[in-house]
Amino acid sequence: MRIFGPGLRYFLLTRMSMIPILVREGWIWTFVTYMFMHGGFSHILFNMLGLLIFGIHVERQMGSREFLLYYLVTGALAGVFSFFVYYFTGSYVVALMGASGALYAVQLAYAIFYPNSIIYIWGILPLRAPVMVLGFTALSIYFVITGGGGNVAHLTHLAGFAFGWLYFVIRFGVSPWRRLTGR
Repeated sequence: MRIFGPGLRYFLLTRMSMIPILVREGWIWTFVTYMFMHGGFSHILFNMLGLLIFGIHVERQMGSREFLLYYLVTGALAGVFSFFVYYFTGSYVVALMGASGALYAVQLAYAIFYPNSIIYIWGILPLRAPVMVLGFTALSIYFVITGGGGNVAHLTHLAGFAFGWLYFVIRFGVSPWRRLTGR
């Protein structure tokens, strides 16, 4: 028995994903709800795995309320940024979904709080947390420039990273660059 049949899935995806033409019609709640929609099992699996790995530690440092505020603000602002990019480039019916924008902000926070932490990419490649975050950011920049990377909202990732950076500067008065580089 399928709990989420095609009708319900379509209903949820069209009502909760951020679709620029619908935002223009007043559907502003989708700046938050898009973060809770995903395109498939592997999409939600990897987003939630990243949130589990990094989010627990960041939440311990920030506290639950501040973490929730950070997650929702950076994710929503990444959605707003994406709306403007999509809208002004004529991509009115694209459906933005996923937690990746907020997750990039959470990964940045992790690297700021734990700059000497070692992360094993694919379980074998050891990288310091700041190198990992800056590497993922560089990959997103590369995919934006080359147009590669498939059906992934790389600009939303970069916006999440940028708004996470700004959050630390504005809310905490912390220089992320100093924390990441140890200078």
